[in-house]
Amino acid sequence: MNMPESVCPDCGKRLFHENETTLQVQETIHSKFCRKIQGETHSFVHRDDSHLDTFDPERANDSEGNPVLRK
Repeated sequence: MNMPESVCPDCGKRLFHENETTLQVQETIHSKFCRKIQGETHSFVHRDDSHLDTFDPERANDSEGNPVLRK
């Protein structure tokens, strides 16, 4: 029995899964996040290095008063 698979035409990544419906979900997700070029790095998350403060000051420290995030 052959496992259903597909290959991304943009980056060449091989997607496969024994369940056809799950493979279609994988293809949809991959199409939204495909890097188009194999090994290319990029991020969909906005990162501002000048803004390193905690977004939620009430949760900046644990119950003992120690900082939750390391700086």
